Amino acid sequence: MALTTDLGRIGIWSPALRADDPEKSAEVRETAAELDELGYGTIWLGGNARMDEAARLLAATDRVSVGTSILSIWQHEAADVAAQYAALAPADRERFVLGLGVSHGHMVDGYKKPYSAMVEYLDALDAAPVPLPAGRRMLAALGPKMVRLARDRAAGALPYLVTAEHTARAREALGEGVLLAPELKVVLDDDLARARETARGYLARYLPMPNYTNNLLRLGFTEEDFEGNGSDRLLDAVFALGDAAAVRARVDEFLAAGADHLAVQVVRSESQGGLTALPRPEWRALAQALPLSR
Repeated sequence: MALTTDLGRIGIWSPALRADDPEKSAEVRETAAELDELGYGTIWLGGNARMDEAARLLAATDRVSVGTSILSIWQHEAADVAAQYAALAPADRERFVLGLGVSHGHMVDGYKKPYSAMVEYLDALDAAPVPLPAGRRMLAALGPKMVRLARDRAAGALPYLVTAEHTARAREALGEGVLLAPELKVVLDDDLARARETARGYLARYLPMPNYTNNLLRLGFTEEDFEGNGSDRLLDAVFALGDAAAVRARVDEFLAAGADHLAVQVVRSESQGGLTALPRPEWRALAQALPLSR
């Protein structure tokens, strides 16, 4: 099922754009409008994003698509999500993408049979009074079964914490005409040792999660690569580290491997604001360096 909105070539992935703090809401709207003006194709709301958060950014922008990356199927009822989609203005629906994921066992009470749960959730979206169509949803697919489900029941796949090799494998499994939009973490820092330190500090939160580590093991990494918050080999595969030219080279590698769109996440150290930061200088620099148009 072809996606019925244009993601562009490069998007921005950020949990900071979900901020509910009233004191930050004006800055979030202003930042979203700037990302629109800079030419990014899509704003991805990182983490367990909500429909109302996406609606706020749609209202603050004119052209850019807005997607959830991801909305957890365990914490949001399909009927409610479909109703919230139906309540969007028609023009906003045309720029919205529902990214769905099964989250992680340690985060969800009653977590079981995630694949079957996703199938049931998609069935419920299809059966809603105003269905949320397959052409407006994507799946956070890592393993082969979920990738195939993204091919058959959605517009494509939104894999997180993956390599260029995973992108190539997913492209083969999806076939042509199905959207593949992996996320790529970026540390813009020309001091490689410091960039790796920042990357390790961020990667540490994901290495206890079997969904991610099992996928990395399938790609040929070993348990030793997870020690010390990530070997250099692992960091170099799942991050783009360095200056804007180095980031451009990594982005081109993912695009050459078969990505249609890349969701770029700028990672800062905790001392620079970490997850709560709005890294606007980095987003401006990347807009000059990356191929934002097709």
